[in-house]
Amino acid sequence: MRARVSLLLGQILIAVAFLSTWQVLVTTGKLDKFFFSRPSDIAARISTWLQTGSIWPHLLVTLEEAALAFALGAGAGILCGFALARSPRLGALADPFIRILNALPRVVLAPIFLLWFGLGIWSKVALGVTVVFFIVFFNTHQGVRDVDKSVVDNARMLGASEWQLTRHVLIPSALTWVFSSLHISIGFAVIAVVVGEYLGASRGVGYLISQAEGVFDTTGVFAGMAVLSASVLLVGLGVNRLERWLLRWKS
Repeated sequence: MRARVSLLLGQILIAVAFLSTWQVLVTTGKLDKFFFSRPSDIAARISTWLQTGSIWPHLLVTLEEAALAFALGAGAGILCGFALARSPRLGALADPFIRILNALPRVVLAPIFLLWFGLGIWSKVALGVTVVFFIVFFNTHQGVRDVDKSVVDNARMLGASEWQLTRHVLIPSALTWVFSSLHISIGFAVIAVVVGEYLGASRGVGYLISQAEGVFDTTGVFAGMAVLSASVLLVGLGVNRLERWLLRWKS
């Protein structure tokens, strides 16, 4: 407990030192205020957004898109990762196609999804799924393949069915890999949907940032980035709690 408190205090001190240095550099003119807004101005803008409630419709749309992209991409990635890891022949057959799809630039796909699904949420969700899926897929696939073969063989000798083997051996062993990919995927899901909103949307934090950038409002740009960062941090804490609960048997 004491170590956690010490770590948290260290993180807070680093954040305070960084923001204070930034504030001083802009205030003294060492950094141009036109390009680098002051943290105090950014905080004031966020406070105004919260008081007026203008940020909530945009934030809720972005979080909805990110949540759908995360859930669909992670679910598909876990299922496909398990399936191909347990079927080496099928995995070898699909391998070149998976690598080709993973190599496609996501920024190029964004305008195509806009054409297919329009300016609504589903074009952003589709872009987010293409990012999340491959992160989760490769980690799940590797996690299942790295399970100790002697443990698998012993379970089969004891008469375990494929479902029992998956539930009691493969899933617990691969959970560390899966959660590692989920931590990474949260941020990438938000990035993907914000890029989609930036390219074409009528709502969302990405749209808000795009509008602020269009009028050279650096305070609005940084404020939007800060709101997104805080949201990702909170979601990440939730995933950490879920991970500790599911992996409590390891402690």
